[in-house]
Amino acid sequence: MTNIFLHKIIKAALFISCFFLLACENDTAEVNNFNKKKENGVEEATNIKMNYTVAGKLKAILTAPLMLHVEDTVTYYEFPKTLYAEFYNEKQQKESKLTALYGKYKDAQNIIYLKDSVKIINMLKGDTIYCEDLYWDRSRTGVEFYTNKKVRIRQKDGQYMNGTGMEADQAFKNYHLTNGNGILNSNGNGFPE
Repeated sequence: MTNIFLHKIIKAALFISCFFLLACENDTAEVNNFNKKKENGVEEATNIKMNYTVAGKLKAILTAPLMLHVEDTVTYYEFPKTLYAEFYNEKQQKESKLTALYGKYKDAQNIIYLKDSVKIINMLKGDTIYCEDLYWDRSRTGVEFYTNKKVRIRQKDGQYMNGTGMEADQAFKNYHLTNGNGILNSNGNGFPE
């Protein structure tokens, strides 16, 4: 009796599986449109999420509503409608996050250029960095981020530092302004705390 019951369940499962397999259909025009390059040499991807790993460890996640892949004399990726990145430490904890209204990555140079309302928040220190533009060059170990434009840093305690030019590590734990000014507390011996 249990043998008959088991065979009925298997037959029912196979029938339902076949039904679902045959019921799925892709619109041919939609598939062709998905795989088709735009006529001007630009490919589009929407709602993208890219993971950047080193030796199998997550270092960053980049998300954007729109990414354009342009094949021209210099191939590049463009993020014309904002981008967001999260950076992780060795323990896979989120250390910092970055937003910008525009980004561009050139394959040959391996550098990402960010501009328009660039904002970086260090999750561990509580500092927030604001700048007009920022370069992200992963080949510059220890100072992956840099800019020569105006920078404003709001520290966790509410104080601000301003300057022109900055270099920072990928986690934004260590950064320095090349031409800085602003309020710094000292401990009485003349040196900043």
